[in-house]
Amino acid sequence: MSSAVQPAVSATGSVSIRTVRPDDLEAVIRLDEAITGAAKPAYWAKLFAEFEAASDPTLSFLVAEMSGRVVGFIAGEVRAVEFGSDACGWVFGLDVEPGLRVKSVGTKLFDTLCDRFRAAGVSKVRTMLARDNDLVLAFFRSLGMMAGPFIQLEKDLD
Repeated sequence: MSSAVQPAVSATGSVSIRTVRPDDLEAVIRLDEAITGAAKPAYWAKLFAEFEAASDPTLSFLVAEMSGRVVGFIAGEVRAVEFGSDACGWVFGLDVEPGLRVKSVGTKLFDTLCDRFRAAGVSKVRTMLARDNDLVLAFFRSLGMMAGPFIQLEKDLD
């Protein structure tokens, strides 16, 4: 798989949101690597395999398509009763081509995922992100998300 970013598509095309298909996996991997700087093909292949194997409405993996090309994706899952929490939707992957971020692609992906979460019976959505990721933090805050009731703690295991 090539890690080169595809040429930008016209920002004037319409965006459609749909369920990921097997032929989208390479584009998801390439986009994620271009944005995060880390190649994770095994992670995305495993996630897709889990999604494909489940006929479960609590797991969603969606792509945004413009002019026949994948330009963004979101992945999430309803998880129940972790750490004393009620069941809620979790967003654990979201990327959009940088040149299209101001075209509401991420918002459309997020809104569609939230619709799926509602249909699965939950009324809350959560995510985690790095404290210094101001761009992603601003995006999620623009969607009405704010700090939740839990604090992440960690320890290095050397």
